[in-house]
Amino acid sequence: MSESQSKPIYLAAEGLPPAHGVRHLAIIMDGNHRWAQARHLPKTAGHRAGAKNVAPLAQACADAGVVCLTLFAFSTENWTRPRREVNLLMELMRGMLENDVDELNERGVRLCVIGDRSRFSPDLQSHMNRAEALTRNNDTMRLNIAANFGGRWDIVQAARQLAEDAAAGRLSPAQIANLDESDFARYLSLGTLPAPDLCIRTGGDQRISNFLLWDFAYTEFYFTESYFPDFDTVHLSRALESFAERQRRFGRRS
Repeated sequence: MSESQSKPIYLAAEGLPPAHGVRHLAIIMDGNHRWAQARHLPKTAGHRAGAKNVAPLAQACADAGVVCLTLFAFSTENWTRPRREVNLLMELMRGMLENDVDELNERGVRLCVIGDRSRFSPDLQSHMNRAEALTRNNDTMRLNIAANFGGRWDIVQAARQLAEDAAAGRLSPAQIANLDESDFARYLSLGTLPAPDLCIRTGGDQRISNFLLWDFAYTEFYFTESYFPDFDTVHLSRALESFAERQRRFGRRS
């Protein structure tokens, strides 16, 4: 761990009222492969370096006052990658759930896994369930790991759940007729959580890659050339300070 990672960070946004700071931060963790290529290392080294950065980054976000952190760990499209790479990513996810959860629990972090778990092995699903059960009552920060997650999948599964509730009589015709956006959003993976205030994408690309399509309606974005294994508290500070300088109008005039 670098010196900057080991210390709490103090940010320009820290002293602002919660409505003006980043309450919910989303991060698209990109650039592991290119980080390894730039160092003439096997791409496995990049994924391992990225995995090691998750816990320190989560702790830094908690120190900064972020109350909800959502990390894009594995998308529904990532299954198309080479089998060896997918197997490594599963191994790293298992390792994080085995080795880092106790420390996160001690820091008061609640861990939740969002996404379709059905394609994961039974033992990996068991680790997910254990981590969620262990940290269920923590309230310092909520850490969402988006695994086998896609924004389109999320909207489809929400519509499917709503249809099932209607078919089972849990929703009346009048309730269905009066559904608004907030009612529908309760069926999404993030449920009643506030939408992300800021999304950071590392690695230089400027797209959202089928992440939180519904939830990003008015999210601010911050793109950095830094690869995820290099994304430390200094980079995090810059992103949060950039957010603090912005004026969010949500379609209104200032």
